[in-house]
Amino acid sequence: MSNDEKTTVAAPVDSVQQVNNKEVEEKQLIEEQAKNTEATNIDNGKSTQQVEATTDAAAKEATPNPAPPAPKPPKPAVHKDNFEKNVVYLYQFSRTKNIPSPSPFCLKVETWLRMAGIKYENVDHKMRYRSAKGQLPFVEVNGAEIADSAVIVKELGATFNTDMDAHLTSEQRNVAHATITMLESHYHWIDVWWRSKNQDAMLQAYKIDLQHMVGSKLPAALLKFYYCFSLRRRGMKKVRATGIGVHSPKEIIQMGKDDLKVLADMLGDKTFFFGEEPTTLDVVVFANVAQLAVVDKDVAHPLRDWVMEDGKNLVQHFERIKEK
Repeated sequence: MSNDEKTTVAAPVDSVQQVNNKEVEEKQLIEEQAKNTEATNIDNGKSTQQVEATTDAAAKEATPNPAPPAPKPPKPAVHKDNFEKNVVYLYQFSRTKNIPSPSPFCLKVETWLRMAGIKYENVDHKMRYRSAKGQLPFVEVNGAEIADSAVIVKELGATFNTDMDAHLTSEQRNVAHATITMLESHYHWIDVWWRSKNQDAMLQAYKIDLQHMVGSKLPAALLKFYYCFSLRRRGMKKVRATGIGVHSPKEIIQMGKDDLKVLADMLGDKTFFFGEEPTTLDVVVFANVAQLAVVDKDVAHPLRDWVMEDGKNLVQHFERIKEK
């Protein structure tokens, strides 16, 4: 082959390569344009999202917040909302057929109110209510609640300017305080022990009608079962916590007799413990002795027997306070 032929054949190859290079360049240009377009779309999308987010935020700021719900009205401070000024409303255990209250603390408050000449009303609430402290008795006066028998006597005495102990000397006040503490912090738990150990006798002793006491139409037998079970379980737990429950029945009864003998010896042949006028101590003794004096003879109760035989002056004292 001549050189001319070689040259003639080579010329078309160069042309093809030039064409191919142009196609590559055009393809690269198209790809770059596509990339640029895609990037532009992405940026536009972000901008659109930012605009939408800004618009949503502005809309939220422009929308007023919903008003908070109205607060619930406060619970009334007292149960008796239509109370009469300076009238004391007494909440205690329900009355029974032979005693105003089978609780010495409740009977103490009612007796003190009666002897102090303060107008009061016994609220028959069928034992539905308890004080904010979880106690009975409690009173309501002029829209306020007072709980705990000792606190009730103290605060009502200040409110109505009455003090059954005003004539006592400092020494007599101290004796009264110590004796009341003996009754309410020691003898009381002996009484609770007897009631918890003898549920049937306790119901019979105070002639308690459980349906009337709690205002229930449930069968009496069912109420009695629950009451006796609850009384024994809770009562004995509290008695054990005081330390008295660890002793034998004979030892516990003797402790009760010893406390009652202290009272009988202190009273002697006096009308009241500190003379001719009753004091708070007389009220507390009355409320505790009453829990024995009203018990019928057909109910076995060793402390009732002791009072009737060896503490007759305490029974006479009980009768004087009851009639005063």
